[in-house]
Amino acid sequence: MEADWEFEVGGDSPVLSACWPGFVDLRLTPERAGDLPEAAQLPGLAAALERLNAPNSPVWTSKCDLWETPEPDGFDCDELDAPPGCSAHVVSCYIDLLPRSSDEWSDPHRTEASCKELCRSFGRVALRSCRVDLVVRGALTTPDHLSLGITAYLTACGATLAEAKGALEGALAAFADALCPHATLQ
Repeated sequence: MEADWEFEVGGDSPVLSACWPGFVDLRLTPERAGDLPEAAQLPGLAAALERLNAPNSPVWTSKCDLWETPEPDGFDCDELDAPPGCSAHVVSCYIDLLPRSSDEWSDPHRTEASCKELCRSFGRVALRSCRVDLVVRGALTTPDHLSLGITAYLTACGATLAEAKGALEGALAAFADALCPHATLQ
């Protein structure tokens, strides 16, 4: 699975927030992930959100979205290690991640090390037609506490929409495995 990471902090960069109207705290009831409109469209997203918000997960999520790319002509299938002819349909999602422990991504150096290790883990996963991009951003876990968080963008392609969604579900499962290998709902 292809993977990369970058910092996007300061200036006009977006800030992750768990303080927005409509926020559903899946840490309290991870099994409600399937009730989210985005997750209802892709069962693999619901399964990943459940694991990412499980009580023994090192992270929790504050937001996600899912979309199809209507015109993949400008899309480079090499970035997803896709076989020829397998990029007619592209599906993507993002998940905003926040650390459970205030020490986990407490400074840029620790966050960078974490991203590099995750990208190495993703690189060992034998999945084609997908990738993950981690973007480190400022994060508001409460209205007055700014720390660091990560927006994970996952993208997959396929010859059909069903194949693209299947590839994305595989990428989401590998993503959850790498981030929280022991997370369960118990």
